[in-house]
Amino acid sequence: MPPMHPVVPMVLAAALLPLLPAVLRRIACVAAPVLSLSIIATAAAGNSWSFDFIGQQITLMRCDPLSRVFGLVFAVAAIAASLYGWHRRRLSEQIPALVYAGGGMSVVFAGDLLSLLIAWEAMAVSSALLVFAGRKPAAVAAGFRYLLIHLAAGGLMLIAITGLISAGHGLAFDHFTSDGWPAFTFLCALCINAAVPPLHGWLPDAYPASTVSGSVFLSTFTTKAAVYCLVRGFAGNEALIWFGAVMAVYGVVFATLEDDMRRLLSYHIVSQVGYMVCGVGIGTALALNGAVAHAVCHILYKSLLFMAVGAVIYSTGRNRLSELGGLYSRMPLTLIFYMIGVLSISGAPLLNGFVSKSLIVSGAGDASYAGAAFLLTLASVGTFLSVGLKLPYFAWGPTGRGRGDDGGAGEDLARAGEPPLHMLAAMAIPAALCVVIGLVPELLYRFLPNQPVAYQPYSAHHVFEMLLVMALGAAAFWQLRGKLTPHAGETLDLDQLYRRPAGWLANGVSVAFDRTADRLAGHFARGRDRLVDWTRDPTRLPGSFGDERDWFDENARRPPIGTGLSWMLATLALVAAALFFAS
Repeated sequence: MPPMHPVVPMVLAAALLPLLPAVLRRIACVAAPVLSLSIIATAAAGNSWSFDFIGQQITLMRCDPLSRVFGLVFAVAAIAASLYGWHRRRLSEQIPALVYAGGGMSVVFAGDLLSLLIAWEAMAVSSALLVFAGRKPAAVAAGFRYLLIHLAAGGLMLIAITGLISAGHGLAFDHFTSDGWPAFTFLCALCINAAVPPLHGWLPDAYPASTVSGSVFLSTFTTKAAVYCLVRGFAGNEALIWFGAVMAVYGVVFATLEDDMRRLLSYHIVSQVGYMVCGVGIGTALALNGAVAHAVCHILYKSLLFMAVGAVIYSTGRNRLSELGGLYSRMPLTLIFYMIGVLSISGAPLLNGFVSKSLIVSGAGDASYAGAAFLLTLASVGTFLSVGLKLPYFAWGPTGRGRGDDGGAGEDLARAGEPPLHMLAAMAIPAALCVVIGLVPELLYRFLPNQPVAYQPYSAHHVFEMLLVMALGAAAFWQLRGKLTPHAGETLDLDQLYRRPAGWLANGVSVAFDRTADRLAGHFARGRDRLVDWTRDPTRLPGSFGDERDWFDENARRPPIGTGLSWMLATLALVAAALFFAS
């Protein structure tokens, strides 16, 4: 009998939630990913849950070093996110969260393209429901846009799979050796989910619209599942090097301009995934290990950052930096957890980002991609400036905005305090892992797919380089802090190039449809009235009724009785004459 698939506890818990009382639902939401984690940790290498379907081999669980490391971190993130959302009461958020996490695990363990596609679509629908869980009009609109984008990506994947089968590739999900249109279409579908510009707008559009706990789930699975698929199928694709390098800088630039805290962090997902995409494109063992390691570390520190910012929103009801300030004395523990995440994402020594990001940059340098290495280093400067200094300075700092002339704090900020204990406990999980991995990188390196990992991150050159990067970021922030003061408003991104024309087109189609429907209804009503009128006077043609004054006068066109009798007698006489002569 094959071992239990790690997604089974997630699906069973989601199915049983409606039958459980509130307390047991919360326990089930945490217990399910704990059980999945234990299954993944003890699973033997190899394929299981395999069967034949229409002459193709379907493998629901392929356990190898690449799938195992992603599965482990997905399970850990699901545990922390479920604990963070312990206060959730609505099934409309609890069930999609479990299905979404289970879908992410199904993607990384799928050994064939068909089961990958099914898991991919399950992720798309369930994550869209998490966006809808925000319930506000903006969340509903963002959720529909999110769903359309990801269903389009799923459609591209289906077209690619059909083309691959027609070309004799089969359903096995391995490295794509061909450069034909099916492989290219599959790559496009993955790039959409990886938020590669210009089709990245769904990410900063949707993630801030969800609930505070929903955003933690969203920050974990979709983009990293796409990175896993890129590593599995497209390692060494040189175009990805430059897409990734541009992503790293692009996300940082827009994050620096942002006022909304979760939108700022969403742009940093674009930036950090750019590092991973670049590592996949380089394709060497060192760079691929770096892409995988950075995906693991990114899940940990990015979920921690979304938790800390979510705690601020939970406590204050505000999500914009321009409305915050002075929280350092009211939420000190949250600030400590946030700074651990910030220093991790910035690549500070002794934290996990330092031991993962350096693998990719070193891989770019060893493969003679100096331009890509420079762009990645430049992005590191912007990362520390925006998410490491700007956000905490204006949210927690004493000189933050949004405090008016009273120096501080409207009543909502004055009442702000640390979030509930379960939120703090959830933040402690990724924070501890960020520190442990940074101090003992071998704990992460031993799980990477390309062994052995002959890399030592704590060289004097690398430590000095990252300290210099952070110093440059701090100097730039100090010089530009006046210009970086957040202002309420919306930053326009490339998605406006297709969102607005699409809106105009939709409005135009709607208006044209309404006008056409009104005209058809008018023609139908006039035709109906003329038909009714003609039945009252069959002696006239239907089109001859133009005088509305006598349409409903049943005696207006009724001939006298004598005229009718005369016509009847004349007709009988003609019939009689015809019969006489015929005989």
